[in-house]
Formats: sequence, C-alpha cells, structure tokens
Amino acid sequence: MNLSRRSVIGAGLVLAAAGLAGCSKAVQAALTTTSAAAGDPMSTAGTTGPATAAPPASSSPTAPSTTTGIGRPSTAASSASTVPAPPPSGSAVEIAHGPRDKPRVALTFHGAGDIDMARQILQIANTRGARITVMMVGTWLSDNPGIAAEILAGGHQLGNHTWSHQDINSMSEGDMRAEVIRCRDLLIQFAGTPGAYFRPSQTPTANALMKQVAGAAGYAISLSYDVDSLDYTDPGAAAVRANMDSAQAGSIVSMHLGHRDTIDALPGVLDDLNGRGLAAVTVGELLAH
Repeated sequence: MNLSRRSVIGAGLVLAAAGLAGCSKAVQAALTTTSAAAGDPMSTAGTTGPATAAPPASSSPTAPSTTTGIGRPSTAASSASTVPAPPPSGSAVEIAHGPRDKPRVALTFHGAGDIDMARQILQIANTRGARITVMMVGTWLSDNPGIAAEILAGGHQLGNHTWSHQDINSMSEGDMRAEVIRCRDLLIQFAGTPGAYFRPSQTPTANALMKQVAGAAGYAISLSYDVDSLDYTDPGAAAVRANMDSAQAGSIVSMHLGHRDTIDALPGVLDDLNGRGLAAVTVGELLAH
C-alpha cells in the first residue's frame, strides 16, 4: 500500500510517546492534544528531496522486554519513538528533567561522531541493561543509515538533533525549519519514526521562535537537560564520571557519542547510578507514569 509522507507523519503524530503524570500541566497538555490539532502544517518541498514513506510497522526493530537494572519498566512500548501531538499553543514545551519521585535517570547522547565509538556505547548500554536516548544529527544518520535500526533494536530511543548541528537559535525561521524537517524526514525514512523529541543544536535551550518551529514540525517537547557531563571537552574519563555526581532522580543528562572518554567513563557512570538506586532509562520511560 502506498503512503504519502503526509499520512506517514500524521500517523506518527497521533501516538503519544509517554504520559507525564509527574510533570507540569503544560507538558501534560502537550502530550494529550489530538493529532487533528497538529496535522502536518510544514511542507518539505525544496528541503529534503524526493518523498519517502516509512517502512511498514512489521519491519521496524522490536525493543526487548527484559527487566534489567533497578526499577526498570519492562515494556517495549515504553521506549517507543513516536512523536506526541504539539501543545495547544503550537510551540514545543521545553523539558530539562523528569519527575523527581521515581528512581530513574535519562542518559541522552548527541548522535554523531565515529561510528565504531557509537557502537561501543551501545554495546556497553546493552550489556549493562541500560537504555539511552540518541538525539540524531541528520548528516550523521545520512552517512550511517543503519545505525538507527541498531539503536532501536537495543530498546533505545531516537530524537531529532537538527540536520547539521548549527547554532540554531541564531538562524532565520526558514533555516530553522529546514534543519528540523530535513532531519525529521530522514528519521522517518531510515527508522520509521520522526523521533520522539527535538533538541536544539549548540545550545541547551531553544528560543521562542525555535520552539514554535519545532512544534509546527510535530514535536511537542524541546528536550533540554539538567546535568551536563561535559564529555565533549574530552576532560578524561574520571572527570566525565565526576561530572555526573549531580544527577538525581528525574535528571536528563547530556552526553556524546564519538568520544573516547565517554566510552571509558560509561561503565563507572552506570555503577555509580546503580549504587544510588537510579536506573538508566530512555526519556520516554523517564517521563512515563
């Protein structure tokens, strides 16, 4: 059956990635607005090339349903990468952390860099029963199209981290739109999902215009963070691990693929979190009921 891009994206917007019982009312509204209010208001003409339909649902990798780690939800659905409908305002709602009353932490990774290093991060996470969220840079995904399936196969989650990782808050509205949509459409092509969240590039927070553009592209949440591992500065594995000391229940942590210090630090980071009774989960699991 042939599906248009509009119908594929529209179908993705209907599904909510997770409930946010412990979060703000504004965020709950973002996740419960109907897809009819969202639609697909943004055309991709002139920005992404020929339209491509998402693979059928049966071809998408299935997340494992094992229960490893402390307090980990055991359903594959909790790590689904579908996009919730935008809030009534039309702008994405910015989230820097999840509920503080559940022993969970979300490790989010900038999706770029050496592909072998990325796979080492995935291997550590998979072996240790951790679940991560990878915010994909579109150019990296274009160069490594198979990595999206590998990430999803481990029960991890995907998000949109712009097409080319520019200083997005300084861009014009049209350039912002192109950065979001081009990455979104490539995620649909290679992963069968537009990604559950948008994260602005080269900044922890999106400006008002950027949040409007993200919301119009179908992203209810602009994902920030409350803990920065600073691993991209290559400070050494011990420093990366120490920078995680401030993580607490509900924290969203910024990390990066493609850095040796991150790979070397990750086992210790997971040990520290487990020792404090904190499970490493996807953002979807962090924000779930």
